[in-house]
Amino acid sequence: MSVERQMWSLFEPLHAVTYFAPQTGPVFEAAGLRGFWRRYFAGRAAPLGPVGAGPVIAAFFGFAPAMVRRAVPDVWSRISPAAALRARAAGSRAALADLLPPEAPVAEAADLLAAAARGADLHGRVLGAANADLPEPPDPLDRLWQAAAVLRESRGDGHVAALLTAGVDGCESLVWRTAIEGGDLRVSMQQARGWTDDEWDAAAERLVRRGWVAADGSATEAGREAYARVETLTDQLAAGPWQRLGADGTRRCAELLEPLAAAARAVLPANNPIPLRGYSRASGTVS
Repeated sequence: MSVERQMWSLFEPLHAVTYFAPQTGPVFEAAGLRGFWRRYFAGRAAPLGPVGAGPVIAAFFGFAPAMVRRAVPDVWSRISPAAALRARAAGSRAALADLLPPEAPVAEAADLLAAAARGADLHGRVLGAANADLPEPPDPLDRLWQAAAVLRESRGDGHVAALLTAGVDGCESLVWRTAIEGGDLRVSMQQARGWTDDEWDAAAERLVRRGWVAADGSATEAGREAYARVETLTDQLAAGPWQRLGADGTRRCAELLEPLAAAARAVLPANNPIPLRGYSRASGTVS
């Protein structure tokens, strides 16, 4: 496992509490926004300002355009981007405060993760740059979450770029990943991203014609090799923060984040659509 992927597996759970932790919903509701998907689109798109559906469709990539248009720009008639930013920060802070062990070295972890986030290359990374443009919070918990947000959105922007170099669209990228992962991932991925059965099946047919997916829905060897190239490119595009932090700083950051990530994972659904896999020292150490 690459350093970049190992570190992603440690900061991603800290960011993901904003979507899955029970503490976040009531904060958005108090601000006037009800419903999981409304707060998802409002909270995630808020750094971009009151944009229409087009930029969100482009930046979120894997979501069906029809699903995005049901939420955006309607959410901005219910909550302002500034209020959504405050709500997501307050909800995430409440979640982390409840989840993380009282003795956890949050301040040191936040300092290292924030230093790594300052090393992210933001060229062509719209969501990463929008989050990096927000003021860095003084509170360690807030700073930890925001640094995780900058890093995960920057990595996500790079992943979209890597997928585009492979010539796949949003739905195809999900069908492809489902073929690689196997199991019942289609159910969670298709529902969470809003694609119809016809759209999903058409994307699968296109991948079959490319030789990347077999007729039974499993990935072919050529498909696995092409996917591995996308993942390698994604890692390469996400290397900047850890190069900036250096080998020793990255190892220390991983050491500090491991128990924090384990605590945050407690609120993540087992079959989450990220899909987030666990990290353990048995699978490889950061070096």
